Amino acid sequence: MIRKTTRILILLTAAVVTTSCGRNVVFTDTLTVPGRIWTLENSATFIFSVDDTVNSNNIDFILRTGSAYPYRNIWLFVTTTAPGGSSITDTPMYDLADEKGNWYGKGFGDINELKLPYRQNVFFPTSGTYQVNISHGMRSAGLEGVYDIGLRVEKNIK
Repeated sequence: MIRKTTRILILLTAAVVTTSCGRNVVFTDTLTVPGRIWTLENSATFIFSVDDTVNSNNIDFILRTGSAYPYRNIWLFVTTTAPGGSSITDTPMYDLADEKGNWYGKGFGDINELKLPYRQNVFFPTSGTYQVNISHGMRSAGLEGVYDIGLRVEKNIK
């Protein structure tokens, strides 16, 4: 039988851990891909506000795919627009599976989720509203087996 003080200590520890998780998250959102076919016309757009120009941030994509996804990798076209209207476009490529077809990331059943690091230790130069637009850069006009795409921006606070 657990003593009363031990139970209170366990509950306080759980409360501290729970409230500290996500405290550094600037933005997180996920968009569902209609019909699980990511078309070239159906880009994912994320809009978020930045107030902190002092701390660095990590920017990651979250990609969920299913067994219908036909490739081991994915190319993305990523356009980031700053508050003043200036924008940059990147074309990152990510491996989703090894050469034997074993998927990276974690999954359950048909769904496989992978965190794709985009930019690490990024300082936002100005506060305001930023926009990130993501579309796939694969040769298929309709990319089957993509369930959803997400964006996560998290502060690096030491």
